Amino acid sequence: MKFVDEAQIRVEAGDGGDGCVSFRREKYIPFGGPDGGDGGDGGSIYLIAHAELNTLADFRFTQRFQAERGQKGMGANRTGRSGADLDILTPVGTLVWDADTDELIGDLLEPGQRLLVARGGFHGLGNTRYKSSTNRAPRQFKPGTPGEARNLRLELKVIADVGLLGLPNAGKSTLIRAVSAAQPKVADYPFTTLHPHLGVVRVGPLQSFVMADIPGLIEGASEGAGLGIQFLRHLARTRLLLHLVDVSPYSDSGDPVRDVEIILGELGRYSAELAERERWLVLNKLDLLPEEEREGRMAEIVAALHWTGPAFGVSAVNGEGTNALIQAVMARMEEAEG
Repeated sequence: MKFVDEAQIRVEAGDGGDGCVSFRREKYIPFGGPDGGDGGDGGSIYLIAHAELNTLADFRFTQRFQAERGQKGMGANRTGRSGADLDILTPVGTLVWDADTDELIGDLLEPGQRLLVARGGFHGLGNTRYKSSTNRAPRQFKPGTPGEARNLRLELKVIADVGLLGLPNAGKSTLIRAVSAAQPKVADYPFTTLHPHLGVVRVGPLQSFVMADIPGLIEGASEGAGLGIQFLRHLARTRLLLHLVDVSPYSDSGDPVRDVEIILGELGRYSAELAERERWLVLNKLDLLPEEEREGRMAEIVAALHWTGPAFGVSAVNGEGTNALIQAVMARMEEAEG
């Protein structure tokens, strides 16, 4: 299914049912009095986070949702039936905004979490409610109130522990294939990843973390070049970023240091907070360097970047160095959890 990470929908809760004006009319009871019942409440609309959904694609086809209105009250003091609530399933990680006011309504972070987005109207009152010692035949009633109606903007941010960052062809998709069961497309041309992929990396018994691979950035992405920065929102929930760099002599630029600086510049223009997120350097495609040159090349790049954080050398295509990397990431995840 096509990945869609933004959608706009309209939700309309049900109106409350009107109260009823009625009088009891039975044989041998000439003064039966008022017996108009109340209306029913209108149905409300809820968004529910569903663990098995990973896209907002369904909202491309259905964009208007209406809950049932409440039934009108009836004679013999019968209350109208309330309208049924409407539940709308969304992926875990969906942010819900009011499209007209830009107000954040809620954030669906946990499977099964339920968020009220449009409250149903309140029921109207029948004329029975208005009878008194001085008003024995009331003809007043109260209509039901309208249900809430809203235009919503849904924005999906995938939930992952670790995010992969880098230029196109840095090897992000190859790495996530090597360490998890995810199967993103891999090819020798840019932008093979067109939407985010999630993979569960199992390190040992009861030890695992979720890794996200997003489409690569290029210089000028913050101005819309390439695929732009539209997918960087999916790194907002991650605790750790792995910055992959192609160190082979066959890379597109031939300059790993400049490649890192390009990504840092685009990241900073998108979000200062994300630019300060903990980030590890992963020097990829070591298999394309002579074995005796690898350590020296890695040390040269780390020194040129004045890199003080963790740095790893890997070959995602054959798995070299990936076990040490995921073990270190798992240890960092457990440390962060306390």
